[in-house]
Amino acid sequence: MSADGQNQQQNQQQNQQQNQQQNQQMSDNQSKAAQTIAFQGAPGAYSDMACRAVFPEMHTLPCNTFTDAFAAVVDGHARLAMIPIENSVAGRVADIHQLLPESSLHIVAEHYQPVRHNLLACQGATVAGLKTVRSHVHALSQCRNVIRRLGLNAVVHADTAGAAAEIARLKDPAIAAIASGLAAEIYGLDVIEAGVEDEAHNTTRFVVLAGAAIDPDPADGPVVTSFVFHVRNVPAALYKALGGFATNGVNMTKLESYMVGGTFTATQFFAEVEAHPSELRLQLALDELSFFTSEVKIMGVYPAHPFRAESATRTA
Repeated sequence: MSADGQNQQQNQQQNQQQNQQQNQQMSDNQSKAAQTIAFQGAPGAYSDMACRAVFPEMHTLPCNTFTDAFAAVVDGHARLAMIPIENSVAGRVADIHQLLPESSLHIVAEHYQPVRHNLLACQGATVAGLKTVRSHVHALSQCRNVIRRLGLNAVVHADTAGAAAEIARLKDPAIAAIASGLAAEIYGLDVIEAGVEDEAHNTTRFVVLAGAAIDPDPADGPVVTSFVFHVRNVPAALYKALGGFATNGVNMTKLESYMVGGTFTATQFFAEVEAHPSELRLQLALDELSFFTSEVKIMGVYPAHPFRAESATRTA
């Protein structure tokens, strides 16, 4: 074989090896993504805890923003994303109700996570030596009693787990953080005081997002349908739009309005009902809704979490 022929054969072999390596790398990446769930926040955030509680077999992927968490699923870096949508103390989570309709993702599950705040500090710190406490604004507002009792100066941080990571790096015994027990484990911090939340019922509701919608069988248990809609600019449009849910016996558990397009007129609504679109009663209600709206978009149909029934029983 000539020298040119040998070189050509070697090049072909090298190209084949490179292709095989690239294919293997792609396969490995796809396999890893299939076992990955994205969340917003630093490792040890309450969203991280929720992901581990519901999907203990999956890897968690921390993201800086909610948009990044959405993109991780869209771009194929994660199969799922878990996003907080509301809290029993702080109310709805800002921006989520605007990000969801703009996304191509679908809600496929919900989860209710009890929030147990902890006062964390570097190893060796004492309560008497603490001067300031850092955490997310919501965590600080949910722990006013302990902050007031200890006379601490509250400093707002972008993230609970991020605050824990920061005080671990600073190693200042005068600075504490309010964060999860998981954050204490990850960053090697002492739990100075556990369960410092003001309200025992403090619970965050999360939704699980995926690229493809699911269609649960209502015969298997209660189902929730989440959707957004725009009402027409006519008198009593919202009142008329919601009439079909009442007359057809559909329980609406959520109705929230928010501005769109930079106007001060609340024209877009996020709603949730306890029914499946295949049920005649919801079909009739949605048909009536369509007469008074310019757009209706189903965000997801998914099994209702048992917490809903438990909560209803407690408040009955």
